[in-house]
Amino acid sequence: MGLFDFVKKGAQEMFIARPDEAKDLIVYKWPDRTIPMKAQITVGQDECALFYKDGKFVGRLDAGRHTLETQNIPFLSVLMDKFTSGNVLMAEVWFIQLREVGGIQFGGRIGDVEDPKSGMAIGTMVHGDFSIQVEDPMKVIGFFGQRSWSSDDEFTGWFKNQLLKVIRDRIAEMMVKQNIPLLHVTSGALTEEIEQLVIAGTKPHLESYGMKVVRMGNFVVAIKEEDEVQLKQLYKDAAQIRMAGGMQGFQQLAAGKAMMGAGEGMAKGGGDGGGSNPMLGGAGLGVGMGMAAMFQQNANQQNQQPQAPQQPTAPAGGVGQVTCGKCGQKTAPGKFCAECGEALAEKKAFCSECGKPMNPGTKFCGECGAKQGG
Repeated sequence: MGLFDFVKKGAQEMFIARPDEAKDLIVYKWPDRTIPMKAQITVGQDECALFYKDGKFVGRLDAGRHTLETQNIPFLSVLMDKFTSGNVLMAEVWFIQLREVGGIQFGGRIGDVEDPKSGMAIGTMVHGDFSIQVEDPMKVIGFFGQRSWSSDDEFTGWFKNQLLKVIRDRIAEMMVKQNIPLLHVTSGALTEEIEQLVIAGTKPHLESYGMKVVRMGNFVVAIKEEDEVQLKQLYKDAAQIRMAGGMQGFQQLAAGKAMMGAGEGMAKGGGDGGGSNPMLGGAGLGVGMGMAAMFQQNANQQNQQPQAPQQPTAPAGGVGQVTCGKCGQKTAPGKFCAECGEALAEKKAFCSECGKPMNPGTKFCGECGAKQGG
């Protein structure tokens, strides 16, 4: 080492600060544990400096330029090295960013989410960015494990995973508990609501690490294009069912789709006009019409209400009735009285005009119409 390098190294040891290339890091550890007494340490206005010895917290310095001597900073006496007569401090110095750090990109699969409107399980994804901020610097150091880090990738990667976990839970909760269709979620109309739910949901997960999610940037909840087309078609079908009149409309719609789908599918069957067998075209249409007829028959059966059996009624005006010999009540002819159950005596009557047989007690003959009994 030349004289110039030695002087440069000595000057660096006397001036401690976060280097320019580490300005964006949430946590930066000063590389040298040996610090000369009366060295100058500069702490930025949006950060703090924490001093540790043997893994234990000793003290904190906030924004400003500080001269490291015990008269100004009493806790430094714990860090003095007795072998150097107190001229050297033995410490680990950590610089912690206190401002909000934004533009942290994230993305990944939310997983299969069941759409409450269609019942389909759709693969859902999310991507965007978010910002985080340190709330408790000492807890942050605990997460880092007092290791030297050159980047925030592992640090922020953990929070990205936590964010995805909460997004997955909150979106599923919105759709299940609030019955919100998936296409409403992916449309962007609920961006602010989702953001507030996710920020609140991440708080208990990140609090133990001394961090919080401040806000989410331009994030998008998305599904595959083909799934979106299919969902929109199902929503359209559901609207047609409602317009067609509930279950009956559904049966008619299903019949029509079955006829068109089966007929078209079998007609194509590997080529135009039924492929190698042109008869398949007609067969496909016949199967489709048969399925349509089956759906229609089921609909007709459901629409037909069972008719209550008709109860026999007594002849109007007592015509054709007989008098029970026991209870004296008028009752229909038969073997037993409908009132008291007594066996009825069989009586025969004949028309006084034409002589044709007729029921006892009949006032007019059913054949000639003559009045009976004078």
